[in-house]
Amino acid sequence: MSVKENSAIRKRSQLSLIWHRLRRNRLAMLGLALMSAILLLAVFADVIADYDTKVVGMNMAERLQTPSAKHWFGTDGYGRDVFARIIHGSRLSLSLSIISMLIAVAVGSMIGAISGYFGGRVDDVLMRLMDMLLAIPPMLMSISIVAALGRSMANLMLALALAYMPVFARVIRSSILSVKDQEFVEAARACGTSDARIILRHIIPNAVGPIIVQATLAMGSSILTISSLSFMGMGIQPPQPEWGTMLYEGRDLIRTSPYLVIFPGAAIAVSVLSLNLLGDGLRDALDPRLKN
Repeated sequence: MSVKENSAIRKRSQLSLIWHRLRRNRLAMLGLALMSAILLLAVFADVIADYDTKVVGMNMAERLQTPSAKHWFGTDGYGRDVFARIIHGSRLSLSLSIISMLIAVAVGSMIGAISGYFGGRVDDVLMRLMDMLLAIPPMLMSISIVAALGRSMANLMLALALAYMPVFARVIRSSILSVKDQEFVEAARACGTSDARIILRHIIPNAVGPIIVQATLAMGSSILTISSLSFMGMGIQPPQPEWGTMLYEGRDLIRTSPYLVIFPGAAIAVSVLSLNLLGDGLRDALDPRLKN
């Protein structure tokens, strides 16, 4: 049996062991089920409800209808179906959080890997820059960047990526420091492998577990940040169906039509809760020592 086949078998056994640990955690499986349902609704949002007619198209004859068989979550002040807007809003919120986290993971991982691998003055300079960014709360940084650069989806993704990038840099740096002096890294250096290849092929893959856990938890925080910015008028602008924007539009009708804030608020709460439950379960499954 070749080395590649042995490696593939070993990876499959590790994945099966992680999945077995995750399945034993009922709260983590609940979070996985909830997030899977939200992802399915986001993927098939166009099939479930037409965007032009039910999400952004106004129908004043059906405005402010209470939840019914025709409109499961009722209609808003413009006659738009609240259920259709929520499922299309899930696509918007999840896509923004996923893309911004991917950027933050990519940049933060490289900064953390370079800092932890080379150490010395490089480590001091990079980590002090990350400390400066960490000193600013993500919400405040996002508000500052969006206010300076303008309200757009691109600027919002940039703001979220910069806000959470230092967290990933710190996580990767701590993982690098724990493995950079191990035998397989020394063997790679002895074989003349370049520093870039050692970082990308040998060190960063050993830190995938902490990255996945931190990214899952950070996605929940990013959804809250996106909704908060939209509620304050600095995020996604109407008539796009973002959950925070829907909360802002329904705030004046909370006494007469409370469903306008209950359902978008529940969507935010369920999404963040599912990601937190899944992140905690993944942390325990990837490193069961942390549970004890």
